[in-house]
Amino acid sequence: MSGTTDGTLSEFELIRRYFSGRDRGLGIALGLGDDCALLAPRPGHHVAVSVDTMVLDTHFFADQPAAAVGHKALAAALSDLAAMGAEPMGVLLAVTLPEVDEDWLREFAEGMGELADRLRVPLIGGDTTRGPLAISVTVLGQAPSGSALRRSAARPGDLVVVSGALGGAFAGLQAELERREAGREPPLTEDPVCQRFFRPEPRLALGKVLRGRTRTAIDVSDGLLADLAHVCEASDCGAVLQADALPHDPLLAEWTPGAALAAVLSGGDDYELLFAWSARQRDELRPLASALQLPLTVIGEFTAGSGVQVLDAGGSPVLPAERGFDHFGRG
Repeated sequence: MSGTTDGTLSEFELIRRYFSGRDRGLGIALGLGDDCALLAPRPGHHVAVSVDTMVLDTHFFADQPAAAVGHKALAAALSDLAAMGAEPMGVLLAVTLPEVDEDWLREFAEGMGELADRLRVPLIGGDTTRGPLAISVTVLGQAPSGSALRRSAARPGDLVVVSGALGGAFAGLQAELERREAGREPPLTEDPVCQRFFRPEPRLALGKVLRGRTRTAIDVSDGLLADLAHVCEASDCGAVLQADALPHDPLLAEWTPGAALAAVLSGGDDYELLFAWSARQRDELRPLASALQLPLTVIGEFTAGSGVQVLDAGGSPVLPAERGFDHFGRG
């Protein structure tokens, strides 16, 4: 890590105190301490690289506990590796801080470190600098050459499958917004209602298992409709979803049907995996889900043509109000 900070700690003391000792792992030839880390991927593997940025007031709140910020920053970035079927090799962390707040840094490092330790993901470098609060996490992974999951290999007739349940993160966000509007304290990061929003779980084990079983996957970060549309565009096909097959998070049980459906289709931040699956292998989904202890639900199929349709039980189109999150899209 390199850069500048302002406060009672020097930059290198900040790194040593809060981020050192987490740079060991398979494939890491050299971790923290030099100008670059050195990686040694296994022979016959490609290296997968992705970066994810979280910005104050766009992705997290100023009064949100730092441990939850650290967890989500890493989880969101690792979800991109899961979507490619890649195994993590290490992460680079870039933190921009308006000032050095040692309590915030300690909690942030603990939140990120707990997830990193559990998933065995080394921290191998990064950067610190002064400015508006923002966190960027670059993840590096590896997958056998030719096995990485792509967005561009879905074919008409393939099933559309999604892991877990959808809409829970959006429900958690709404609960947190209601808390803030009512002036209640503290943030609900430990409330089960908010766990899917504050502490998502990257589906790394599923991504790894999907290698060799399918060629197409994406993580549901911007909303089911938006992310499925990315797959359809890259694969030059369309998709039809069955509204009554969509797996609703239990947190939506008390919502009106229309609001719950909108949350499932467009809420985003669930970080589940959506993937194509051969219709001939449909019976293999149940034992796979059982082995992973993770629901895998067929929600539709890919079709010839273009675009995404959502049909109700009677076959009539369902038109959601929103299609997903876009940082630069129109409101």
